[in-house]
Amino acid sequence: QVQLVESGGDLVQPGGSLRLSCVTSGGIFGLNDINWHRQAPGKERELVAAFTKSSRGEYASSVTGRFTISRDDAKNTVYLQMNSLKPEDTAVYYCHVKSVGRDYWGQGTQVTVSS
Repeated sequence: QVQLVESGGDLVQPGGSLRLSCVTSGGIFGLNDINWHRQAPGKERELVAAFTKSSRGEYASSVTGRFTISRDDAKNTVYLQMNSLKPEDTAVYYCHVKSVGRDYWGQGTQVTVSS
């Protein structure tokens, strides 16, 4: 059974930083298959960060240069480092993986950027 558990969301001031974690278990996939999405109130869920085939990060244009995706194989964990946060980054952040043709989502972690 695939499980994805996010953590690290918080209330932070504009310009601040957070690191989100996604701990994975079960399933048939590599950590490179994990990606991060977010959903703001009243908006559709959007892809924020993912790994390329060469294990580099690729990002939505709105977060490029501020967010970094990384992984720790020993901990079965994928991270999203978020710097220079803006109010428009406020959303529920989800990690996601597609395994054997099915989509799996974590429960989400709330990030609120506000002064």
